Amino acid sequence: LIGVYTNRHGERWELQLKGSGKTPYSRNGDGRAVLRSSVREFLCSEAMHYLGIPTSRAASLVVSDDAVWRDQFYNGNIKKERGAIVLRLAKSWFRIGSLEILAHSGELDLLRRLLDFIIQEHFPSIAVNDSNKYLEFFSTVVSETANLISLWMSVGFAHGVCNTDNFSLLSITIDYGPFGFMDSYDPNFVPNTSDDERRYKIGNQASVGLFNLSKLLQALKPLLDPRQKQLASQILEGYGEHYYSRFTELFKAKLGLLGENENDNYLIAFLLKVSLLC
Repeated sequence: LIGVYTNRHGERWELQLKGSGKTPYSRNGDGRAVLRSSVREFLCSEAMHYLGIPTSRAASLVVSDDAVWRDQFYNGNIKKERGAIVLRLAKSWFRIGSLEILAHSGELDLLRRLLDFIIQEHFPSIAVNDSNKYLEFFSTVVSETANLISLWMSVGFAHGVCNTDNFSLLSITIDYGPFGFMDSYDPNFVPNTSDDERRYKIGNQASVGLFNLSKLLQALKPLLDPRQKQLASQILEGYGEHYYSRFTELFKAKLGLLGENENDNYLIAFLLKVSLLC
């Protein structure tokens, strides 16, 4: 993260470099990015934006003369590639993992301070002095995550690595690593060649979203009283209904279906079946 920029419309954007090298939080990698993946992230994030799907944006791409060594297909064939850096923007880069790691390490004061900051900066409809603010925050993230994954499914987008570190607390699409669009409907479609177990296949995205939200609830529980914990569990149980309702709405729009009809779901299923056979 290199800074915060406010544009002429008063919109606040956090600027981040991808591929610029190691950071204090780097794991075993070199922190670099290759040209092919950088171009893909640039193009896809802009495409998603113009498809009307909440996403980070790409501001620029700079090619590096430095060599980066990568095993593209994870088959032991390491090759030298040209490096690149993407300047990308988002209203926030905080993820479910940002809260999960603090709760896991018992840093509850820092967890509370970070949550209060996120709510104040990015959830203006929630009053910072409301005793139920964390509950309202969780409810918003649950419904917006269901909406985001429904939108992914409506265009056949598979993220590739749907862990808690790649799920935004603002429910936008972030971290375009392995990803792909289906050419025809296939619930087993996996864009990540290293995902041997098909954990993040496109047909699992809604379920993985629920798993990640359960991890978010687990991180929030130390800050909730018994009544709020019970209500939060009920909110999480409503995730499936949120997702199904939005998914149905989007696919009815694709088919030009108006109003409500008991055969709508049959037509949606038939559309996917026809696509599967194409």
